[in-house]
Amino acid sequence: MWRLLFTRRWLTALLVAAVFATACVFLGRWQWGRHLDKTHRKHQIETYYAAPPSPLDDIVPAGAGSLPEDGQWRHVSMEGSYLPEGRFMVRNRPQRVTYGYEVLDVLRLSGGEGVVVDRGWVQNAERADILPEVPPAPSGPVEVTGWLRPGEESRGRDLPAGQLASIDLSEVSRVTGLRLRPIYVVLDAERTADGGTPPRPTPLLPPSTDTGPHFAYALQWWGAAPVGFAIVFVYLRREYRDSLGPDAPSPAPRRPRKTRIWDEEDG
Repeated sequence: MWRLLFTRRWLTALLVAAVFATACVFLGRWQWGRHLDKTHRKHQIETYYAAPPSPLDDIVPAGAGSLPEDGQWRHVSMEGSYLPEGRFMVRNRPQRVTYGYEVLDVLRLSGGEGVVVDRGWVQNAERADILPEVPPAPSGPVEVTGWLRPGEESRGRDLPAGQLASIDLSEVSRVTGLRLRPIYVVLDAERTADGGTPPRPTPLLPPSTDTGPHFAYALQWWGAAPVGFAIVFVYLRREYRDSLGPDAPSPAPRRPRKTRIWDEEDG
């Protein structure tokens, strides 16, 4: 059988099986990586989402270049005033299977920098060329609490003024002319100087902590890796037996088991 294995046809079959096994291993590693990422995200949400808010400057100080690795979903507090011209509407954002807009306003901090605040969601208007009505951001000093999120990549779309295809912080900074912290904040609560709670869009749904099926997918891919070799072995063995022909010697019969004296007595 080994001589048959080293023919060109079966070596090619072995190569295909090896390529398939390699692909399965890498696909399994990819799914495992996604599982680890979602498990880490789940841990961050469960650790920080319901925690008391910390000052924003403790997590993302002025001049910071990016959101720290352990900063996502940190619950923070900050004070400032909303820019009257700092309203942006982010298109095509679903909530409970309904599409609408996420409403962004820019909060100017006491140090002069700005922070983008995602104040909630509104459903699409009846026509695509009309923006839905949204409560204005409160004027004057306001205390804001919310959860930290990194900005999103630009989608390169040319949209009407005040509309965005993603939460692109660089575009918001360009339009407002304000230096922004490298994060945006999903609004939890607002309080004005008189202690009031201003009207706001519908709050965003809490983030999901589901880790998905990636762990099971990783096991399935890794389990499938040797299947190609098993198929090659089965068909190679069958061809080898067929090549022997009908006159090939049959396997030697098994020797009968010896009967021991005490077995006869027990019988």
